[in-house]
Amino acid sequence: MLEKKLATKIMAIINLTPDSFWSGSRAASKNKAVKKALIAIEEGADILDLGAESSRPGAMYVSEKEEIERLIPVIRALRKKTSIPISVDTRRSSVFEAAFSEGASMLNDISALEDDVAMAPLLAKTKLPVVLMHKRGEPKNMQNNTQYADVFNEVFLYLQKRVQYALDAGIKAENIIVDPGIGFGKDVESNMLLVKKAKDFACILPDKKLQVLIGFSRKASLGVLTGRPVKERLAASIAVHLLAVQSGANILRVHDVKETIDMLRVLRGFDGSI
Repeated sequence: MLEKKLATKIMAIINLTPDSFWSGSRAASKNKAVKKALIAIEEGADILDLGAESSRPGAMYVSEKEEIERLIPVIRALRKKTSIPISVDTRRSSVFEAAFSEGASMLNDISALEDDVAMAPLLAKTKLPVVLMHKRGEPKNMQNNTQYADVFNEVFLYLQKRVQYALDAGIKAENIIVDPGIGFGKDVESNMLLVKKAKDFACILPDKKLQVLIGFSRKASLGVLTGRPVKERLAASIAVHLLAVQSGANILRVHDVKETIDMLRVLRGFDGSI
């Protein structure tokens, strides 16, 4: 059974920052980041997601120069050791272009191509996959307003507009992944509802299903639900990601690769489609 490839993809979080919300996920030095990435690959990750700018609640954006200086040495080192898809978590076309030239093969844009008008044409040219995420405001202020009249409808319509923007720029539908943005300007109830609605986000286009990414790993809502600090939220993360897969998520963005894959293997034992 273990030989069969899992249908759900695991995106491993590799934070090249000193201020990500969980200290256990920080890999601010090149050597530490590469080691962490290689462990994630050994544990079964399908994609590495490298981020050089923290997007935790309250975080401030960093300069383009700092992003590039954090990213490029790690990508170069990894490309000498592995051909695994490398996603770059950035809002800037200059950063992604530099990363692409060193072997990055996917973009994870928390601004859904809004923050840099040059990003969409670059993605169309490179023909690489892109994650379009919903957020409200910026990390420094996004949790100041978490109230919605209808959170699902608002997030759905926003992502629908951003998907159409990407298509109009020449990005192929098969290269578009949508992410409702768990924790990005949402409260606990909104986050839970968006997970339950994962399969609906796949239907943003009437004629083609999109891939849906959910990233709930160790986030603050799990602390509210369990009363546990971030370092003790592994079980809660596994539980919510199991629910996400059952609700239609195709990609899970996680800190804990090995444990998430164990969960998927057990789930596959009950449902061969997982």
